[in-house]
Amino acid sequence: MCRSIKRLRKREVVATDEEIREAARQYVRKVTGFSSPTARHQDAFDEAVDLITAASKQALERISSGLRPAT
Repeated sequence: MCRSIKRLRKREVVATDEEIREAARQYVRKVTGFSSPTARHQDAFDEAVDLITAASKQALERISSGLRPAT
């Protein structure tokens, strides 16, 4: 990756849903090489953003609550 994605967890402050989604979008852009996907790839791009958003949010919530990651 050319630059790092913003850290979303800082001590007691957890990122907002929008910040998490923006980080997921940036990640998918980096992985796919699309800064803006074509109409043909939009559904796959959006689905990837949704999945990464959900996984990131779950990880941040579990870390914040002190639970072990799901296996």
